[in-house]
Amino acid sequence: MKTKKPGIVEERKEKHKKRPARAQSNSGKEAAQKEPWERREEETEKLLSAAKRRLPGLKALLASVSDHWGYEDPIYRFYHQSFKVYHLQTATLKIVAELQALAPHLKLNSYFVKIVAEGTDKKFAMSHNANWLKHTRPIVEAFFHARHMLLMVCKYAEELPEPPPILPSGWATVLYLYDVR
Repeated sequence: MKTKKPGIVEERKEKHKKRPARAQSNSGKEAAQKEPWERREEETEKLLSAAKRRLPGLKALLASVSDHWGYEDPIYRFYHQSFKVYHLQTATLKIVAELQALAPHLKLNSYFVKIVAEGTDKKFAMSHNANWLKHTRPIVEAFFHARHMLLMVCKYAEELPEPPPILPSGWATVLYLYDVR
């Protein structure tokens, strides 16, 4: 009888279990003495747990930025060259606030923060019509990135019982958002 060769998931789990145990410290500097991988694992567990606790509110927000008025119409407004595309900034900032609230002690990824900064706090001026893409594309881009992160948080908070040893791309993206990957 052939024995089943362990798959890559099982191998990763075994490797994870065999990591060296750290000596316990009574000095109060225990958190500072943790290995980087231990801090990442701890933050990942906290993040997933927070997302699971807040999932009903996150899903409600996702629904509001995915329906006709929260998603379809604003994107139409971009192509229609309507000043109403500027209203996306409110939704973007609301999403970012909810994402930050999941782990207020962690800084969000610098790329993400830059994209959001460049796509928010913009006021419409008639002169923007002459160079529409320059003024409005960052608004839409920031919204798309924020909405994508919210979607991934909701999806994996619902699907993952615990942080997986092999990361699905969407969950890995969320971990990059919080710089714990």
